[in-house]
Amino acid sequence: MAAPSAADWNGWGRDTDNSRFQPTPGAKLNDRTVSRLKLKWAFGYPGSSSAYAQPTVVSGRVFVGTDTGVFYALNAETGCAYWSFQAKSGVRAAASVGRLGDDAGGNYGVLFGDLKSNVYALDARSGRLIWTTRIEEHVTNRITAAPTLHDGVLYVPVSSWEEFAASAPLFSCCTSVGKIVALKATTGVTLWGEYVIPERPRPVRKNAQGVQQFAPAGGSVWNTPAVDPSLNAIYFGTGDATTTPAPATTDAILSFDMSSGKTLWSYQVHPNDSFLGGCFGKQKPDNCPDVVGPDWDIPVAPILVRARDGGRRLLVGTKPGDVLALDPDRHGKLLWRMNVSGPLASTETLKPGTFPLPGMMWGGATDGENVFFGLNKGGAVAIRAADGALVWKTELNALTGPNASNASPISVIPGAIFVGGMEGTLFALASGTGKELWRFNTARPFQTVNGVKAMGGSIYSAGPVIVNDEVFVGSGYSVLGGAPGNVLLAFALER
Repeated sequence: MAAPSAADWNGWGRDTDNSRFQPTPGAKLNDRTVSRLKLKWAFGYPGSSSAYAQPTVVSGRVFVGTDTGVFYALNAETGCAYWSFQAKSGVRAAASVGRLGDDAGGNYGVLFGDLKSNVYALDARSGRLIWTTRIEEHVTNRITAAPTLHDGVLYVPVSSWEEFAASAPLFSCCTSVGKIVALKATTGVTLWGEYVIPERPRPVRKNAQGVQQFAPAGGSVWNTPAVDPSLNAIYFGTGDATTTPAPATTDAILSFDMSSGKTLWSYQVHPNDSFLGGCFGKQKPDNCPDVVGPDWDIPVAPILVRARDGGRRLLVGTKPGDVLALDPDRHGKLLWRMNVSGPLASTETLKPGTFPLPGMMWGGATDGENVFFGLNKGGAVAIRAADGALVWKTELNALTGPNASNASPISVIPGAIFVGGMEGTLFALASGTGKELWRFNTARPFQTVNGVKAMGGSIYSAGPVIVNDEVFVGSGYSVLGGAPGNVLLAFALER
């Protein structure tokens, strides 16, 4: 297999800035040609209900995991499979491809994590297992977001489902804490692992059933770290606390030293957000926080960008619709903050339990001038990176309710952006105006190259990938009321 190149889409953000921008040499598409996109092939995932893992496309191969734990390598031109591998649990994170060096025979490896906190390195050519490492033993911890590969080190974010189970009276709440683990890519050996809350959970009280309760906990890392070699730093967002009081490093942006995992700085976006599922209403269990937070998290991967004014920005999107720019060169100093739903909507008008929240869920993108986000209540926005000015806001359909969401990760090419919807439509919009250029309804049956019966559904947690005039996207998301589906689609320019 040939070496990865700059024209590939390697990992979640295509680059380690999390830009999700594919320049002209790799895209071979633009705003004038996207209207000519036609379905090229469809690949069905046997036994799946969610096509929620974003593909990685490197050297003419598509690497993608599934909710059943089967990981595939496909031919990008035909959709035919080279090999498959059975992981120990479901895979919903994008993979990264890199050289594994002499320790692995000098081959290229494909690296990814699963929903039981296992990380794998497979030979990219054959699918042979090179190494596997379990990075966290807590039963609720998992790898939801894609790890980031940089300079021979894999930075793995750790999240958890504890906040969705811990309100039960017999649950010993709460001991799961978000974490970043750095692994040596050649061997899977842990270089360091650091929790986002410095203090370890300790016994604090017993609930009415006599079950021991612990604190502090929470701070899941739901997003992919951005890498800043100039400062030897990585940046990522954390989720809400599961205990009270909420630690200052929950609902925050953190910077860790790449070499040691030492915290360099943190910026808390939303304070006092202690949340457990099932804790709304008058009959809430006594595991619940005294004051239940809004469950805002920082779900969106931060984007590192050099704005047109020459300054660097770390751009952050949030569930209630706040967009922030932090200065990575001044320890996360706030440069600007705006809200796409109206001034200060996140702190003045949104009530705990509001669903769907109007803002961002999975990922934005930037072309260097503007940052683009899909919105959880439908539509997309462009915001000027330099000063936070709203450039445009576009409504994409007339649907209401949870299926109106366009919060799937956005991807950008010169002149156009791609964004999916919970109702199953993939859109291309002009990046300068938000005008619709192309759309395709994926929520329907497909004839597949592998003969598997396949149906499209919601597009939500994984965004489209663009390489060599082809657009790859999974369709199906049977979580949070989404429409199930089990298909990977490839579009290409009509010849």
